[in-house]
Amino acid sequence: MLKNVRIALAVLALGLLIWAGYLGLVWAPADREMGDVQRIMYVHVPAMEMALLAMTLNFLCCVTYLFRPSWSMDSLAEAFAEVGLFFGGFGLVLGSIWGKPTWGTYWTWDPRLTSMAIGLVSYAGYLTLRRLVDDAERRAVWSAVVGIIIAVDVPIIYYSVRWWRSLHQMQSSPATVDPAMVRALRWNFLAFFALFVVFVMARYAIALARRRQEVTPPPLVLERAS
Repeated sequence: MLKNVRIALAVLALGLLIWAGYLGLVWAPADREMGDVQRIMYVHVPAMEMALLAMTLNFLCCVTYLFRPSWSMDSLAEAFAEVGLFFGGFGLVLGSIWGKPTWGTYWTWDPRLTSMAIGLVSYAGYLTLRRLVDDAERRAVWSAVVGIIIAVDVPIIYYSVRWWRSLHQMQSSPATVDPAMVRALRWNFLAFFALFVVFVMARYAIALARRRQEVTPPPLVLERAS
């Protein structure tokens, strides 16, 4: 049953990605100032939003684990961290590609870019910690504490364009964007969220199976008396 749900969600995500891609690349108008280069927004922005969502959910799972330990919550925290790292890295690469024609460089130590890069390196370290600690319970506790500390960077990433002078533009409002662009962007948000759910479900199942294998004692083997 669960396998069928995953397949259905994967098919839905694929369909939404195709439809949203058409809206962003073909149906929506080109930007008045940036032209077609602006169309990368339809994948860059949803990818970054999914990364921030995953980081926030990882934080909530880490806090919950410390108060109510469970292997399910620990596995879910790991899944969110992995998916967040994927979407964040993907979004950062897209942002660099977008930055070249608009800023004249692939990379600058802009507050938004820098804080996001720090967050991605931190979550890479979080996942590395999970691979280095063999004891399952100790690993879960240490990872939860590290996840909570790393989460301090999430509001910094989001509000960096407001707190400091930044090349990166501030969050746009539907009132200041062409309605066709808003519609295309919302469909892409929905498509990326569907993909987000598919990835989290898959990674959660793998992580939980690994936890259960670690904590479940091997079956007794009865040797035939010689």
